[in-house]
Amino acid sequence: MAQAGDGAEQYVIEIENLVNTIGQGLILHKDLNFKVRRDEVMSLVGGSGSGKTQLVRVILGLKRPTAGRVRVFGVSWDDPSAKKVRDARRRMGMLFQNGALYSALTVYDNIAFPLRERGGLDEDAIRAIVNTKLAQVELEPVHGKLLPANLSGGMVKRVSLARALALAPDLLILDEPTAGLDPDRSEGFVRLIKRLREDHRFAVLMVTHDLDTLYELTDRVAVLADQHIIACDTLAAVRAMDHRFVQNFFGGERGRRALDIGAASGPENMESRV
Repeated sequence: MAQAGDGAEQYVIEIENLVNTIGQGLILHKDLNFKVRRDEVMSLVGGSGSGKTQLVRVILGLKRPTAGRVRVFGVSWDDPSAKKVRDARRRMGMLFQNGALYSALTVYDNIAFPLRERGGLDEDAIRAIVNTKLAQVELEPVHGKLLPANLSGGMVKRVSLARALALAPDLLILDEPTAGLDPDRSEGFVRLIKRLREDHRFAVLMVTHDLDTLYELTDRVAVLADQHIIACDTLAAVRAMDHRFVQNFFGGERGRRALDIGAASGPENMESRV
């Protein structure tokens, strides 16, 4: 992982004047500008149909935008250097909402998959890394023998996280990381993310509608509405916006409850967030 002082980038994601279309030219995003710093947890929120998933696909290089510039670790996905693009991709880890584990592969082989794809490691080295990643997400080597069909929802999330961390990424992208989990498992998963980030200092871009998770993890919030990012700031600044989506999202009963829970955890926890 890149460290400060060795030429590390200030931003891990830079999007300028993005235009994104779907279908037969339907404009989903226009004049969209967005940056994620290398030392932060950025939460992306937006209403249904606002295009959060499509924006993530553009960031991952899975979708080509109609116009604008997208750089990840300073590299455009259109860069003529295949090595630069490949190296930038390897510095990202992705946790999909449903886990997206390969159903025919064991837990062990799911986590080993990106390591084998990268190449250059023998099976002993791969085994050591897989077992380390299992331990990081609080699972045992014996869990490596299981198939995804035998996992609980919480275990699917943990295995998916272990796979996302396999290549020691500088940027971790989380798509609704606590969706489908009960409150206890959700809280446990949030604690796990916080601990891993404290240990490894990767940047995080998190798509979420879970306000409890947002308040626990977020440094800044980006709001996707009206086809672009209407705000990208601290929770306090965003919550103060006079915009219908923002007021409905943060000002409703869920928002007040999450704010109360965050405040109850101590003023030092809320100081940088609310």
